[in-house]
Amino acid sequence: MASIRESLLHHIQDDVIQMRRHLHQNPELSNQEAETSRFIQEKLKTYGVTFQAGFAKYGVLGIIEGKHPGKTVALRADMDALPIQELNNHDFTSKHAGIMHACGHDAHTAMLLGAGYVLQQMRESLHGTVLLVFQPAEEDSPVGGSKVMLDDGVFHEYTPDIIYGQHVWPDLPVGQIGIRDKEMMGASDRFKIILTGKGGHASMPHQTNDVMVAAGHLITSLQTIVSRSLDPLEASVVTIGTIEGGEAPNIIPNQVTLQGSIRSYAPHIRKRLKERFFTITNQVAETFEAKADITYLDGYPATINTPKWARLARTSAARVQGETPEVNPSLAGEDFSRFLEKYPGAFIWLGTQIENADEQAPLHDAHFQLDERALPLGTSMFVQVALDTLNALATGDS
Repeated sequence: MASIRESLLHHIQDDVIQMRRHLHQNPELSNQEAETSRFIQEKLKTYGVTFQAGFAKYGVLGIIEGKHPGKTVALRADMDALPIQELNNHDFTSKHAGIMHACGHDAHTAMLLGAGYVLQQMRESLHGTVLLVFQPAEEDSPVGGSKVMLDDGVFHEYTPDIIYGQHVWPDLPVGQIGIRDKEMMGASDRFKIILTGKGGHASMPHQTNDVMVAAGHLITSLQTIVSRSLDPLEASVVTIGTIEGGEAPNIIPNQVTLQGSIRSYAPHIRKRLKERFFTITNQVAETFEAKADITYLDGYPATINTPKWARLARTSAARVQGETPEVNPSLAGEDFSRFLEKYPGAFIWLGTQIENADEQAPLHDAHFQLDERALPLGTSMFVQVALDTLNALATGDS
């Protein structure tokens, strides 16, 4: 069976690269992935894969039922792009102004389609079912597409016993696959604070409640949450991303708006961060006789792998490309976490660092690129972990 699998993977690898390039040229934002969904459905039809569509509007569920009875494994890929103007100069840059696949979701979709082709051709030897989950709106925090797909009943008819997701990772060289037993990625919450006071002339600050000064104190004070209110061995971060206020250098504004992000892993740390955030914000505002209007959005939970299935995935990775390196978790958010809250499984990082690592742009950057030599490896990883998991579920060995 291994030789048949390798032959199928070799047959599809060029198509995977071409599919990725097509998707890269035709990116669509969250909740707008109509053409991407249509492309996926056409490919599944060509491969002979049964599918259902319309989950979270544009989500697609491919269904590969093996000849032999068994359990069910799901493989997930996200499909949306970002509102970024691409600044690369390769032959397949985005055709859509201001929209770019800067997070690798084009690669995720192409690799899962390739894996679907291979697994469909191997269905006579499969013991169980493989689900191909093509998810829209991963970037649409705080709701995200996974929650909506679940609410729409994506797994009502076919329920996974185990689920895996895979993400390109530019910090890892091509050929390396990163998997952690537990914490993989962080919880990601967002906030908006509107400080309102009394504005006035810059020369007469005593006649105002200077919310610009209040904002400065607030930015500094919020940093004490991590440094003084939490266990220093627990990772977390509070970031102010935007501050808006004022119209002229000689006017003290009556309103300043701050927006930012809070990241963590452990639920009790996440809860404490939120409590201290509200307390400090309201007290700083009160100190300056200003008013604080707070909007706090509970975003994606932390992505926590199931140790048992992370270890199995590590074994699969070794079969694909050798031993996996030790990796540190990331505080970046990922709404695959919603799936892992309901079903055991693991999230996997696929090394895609370009040859000149010094020129590697990070995820969500207008210059982001990936080394396409990783795509056959990622396709193979999807196939291998599905087969290994079905076998483990069938034999009770994992």
